[in-house]
Amino acid sequence: MKGFFVILFSAMLFITSCSDDGGKSGDAAFSGDKERDLKSHNLDIKKERAGTRTPCDTLALQEYILENYPDGTHLLEFDKTNTYNIPKPAVLYKVKKNKNYVFALIAKSKVGERYVEKKNLTGYESSFINLDSTKLGTAFFYLTLFECNEQNGFAMLWEKEVPIHGGFNYMNYKKWKQKNIEYISLNFEYGIISGHRDFNYFFIDGIRNEPHLLETYEGIAHKRSFLSLNDDMYPDYWEYRYVDTVNYNKLIDSIPFYWDDKKQLYTTPVSKRWTRKY
Repeated sequence: MKGFFVILFSAMLFITSCSDDGGKSGDAAFSGDKERDLKSHNLDIKKERAGTRTPCDTLALQEYILENYPDGTHLLEFDKTNTYNIPKPAVLYKVKKNKNYVFALIAKSKVGERYVEKKNLTGYESSFINLDSTKLGTAFFYLTLFECNEQNGFAMLWEKEVPIHGGFNYMNYKKWKQKNIEYISLNFEYGIISGHRDFNYFFIDGIRNEPHLLETYEGIAHKRSFLSLNDDMYPDYWEYRYVDTVNYNKLIDSIPFYWDDKKQLYTTPVSKRWTRKY
């Protein structure tokens, strides 16, 4: 029995000595070198299993991000539609005037915190990370446009921040038929409002120029939808107001917001104090 306690005490000392750094030295969530090695290893496996390759395919983009972005950066993946689906990388390819463009949703880790993990940024449960994201790291999302060709590889044209930290679901390339303007919509699950948020990037001056951001959303007692309320090229929106109680939910008002190009803000005639960045 005495020997058992000696072994137990020695094991406790060993565990304590190994955990003085909080596990950071051996954890890819805190070690840039280890995280990079792990990503590189996984990428090599994907390359071996891939069939026909092109210089601008998704694996090439992942390699470009690994080599040119800071540690803790990820190319995001769509949320799984069911348990057994293979996640689809969050990229959209577009060919215009014989040029190859790649739109990608990229997540960067906040400096000084643990590196974020893709699994904590996608889907319904991850939407609550906005309440307290520091334990799992804080992600900054960017919709990024690359131009790519066989000779020069990838070149970034612009990146536009997405003002949210988790809950990514999917992205679509769409057209606003009313104004014949193309845009990309990023859909995020948002459990806090029991609904979803969409960040819509309108290519007012073409896709090579930084897009205009407008947020829409819909939940049990929250709704915002975009449309054109005047004759300019920028989308406007209606903000809906609800009374939400334990017994009932009722729409009581709707407020129009217009884009003010001089102020670079959304404003409403209802009140000068009510402005929105997007």
